[in-house]
Amino acid sequence: MTYTIGLLHPGSMGSAFGAQLRARGHIVLWCPDGRSVATRRRAEHAGLEAEALAELVSRSDVLLSLCPPAAAEETAAQVAELGMAGTGAIYVEANAVSPSRVQRIADCLAPMPVVDAAVVGSPPVGGKCPTLYLSGPSKQAARIAELLAGIDVRPHVLGDSIGKASALKLAYSSYQKVSRVLAAVAYGAADSYGVVDELLEIAAKRTRSYLAETDYIPKTAARAWRWGPELEDAAALLSDVGLPDELMRAAAATLARWDGSRDERLGVAEALEALRVEGDLNSPS
Repeated sequence: MTYTIGLLHPGSMGSAFGAQLRARGHIVLWCPDGRSVATRRRAEHAGLEAEALAELVSRSDVLLSLCPPAAAEETAAQVAELGMAGTGAIYVEANAVSPSRVQRIADCLAPMPVVDAAVVGSPPVGGKCPTLYLSGPSKQAARIAELLAGIDVRPHVLGDSIGKASALKLAYSSYQKVSRVLAAVAYGAADSYGVVDELLEIAAKRTRSYLAETDYIPKTAARAWRWGPELEDAAALLSDVGLPDELMRAAAATLARWDGSRDERLGVAEALEALRVEGDLNSPS
């Protein structure tokens, strides 16, 4: 089946999606109004068809929102203002935003069905195959998975609850992206004292991600009473050489939440519960 997809808006990820979909024979539209020269070049290179926003929405079977996260709600509001909720289009909210923001977007666009989506991986170019996680209305999520058949994007349906895909994305990126920031800061500290080679030698001995080793969570809780003060000193080191220390101090403050778990043998669930502060959690029941 051939679909018409309205792409909002073709950045590096969106244009790569668009090119893949076009290669499978689908029609991919984009709106050039207010877009940058770089965006226009990406759209042209991908062979996307330019349309005014109203025409794009009215023609599309699927509206795929892949824009900077800060613009996600504004983009949805622009679609909602057109008053075309009954066109039969599916709105795919594929930006890295919180579950609560996805729900606000779904409320804004009602009764247009909204599928919560999250891209994990690099843009689908040069043989790279990211995964598009989907959650929300099962019928619509299945249609989006069908749309992706045969392109270098792997669909993975998580269930019919809006928010699951976005939660997965942010849970992953909270580690992936912050760990890279911390790596840069750690490298800067070592560089300031001429011990970069030694730091890299130590780092090379570890090949796995702590994110995949959940047994480290209770171990960290049990050692927090020792690690917190160490990170406070690490923050002082960073400050002394002119590097930002806020992340390190935030980590020390996080460890302080485990002060009552000194040398205890906790399970993962118990360690996480100890990490939470009463009245500080907005998680699904």
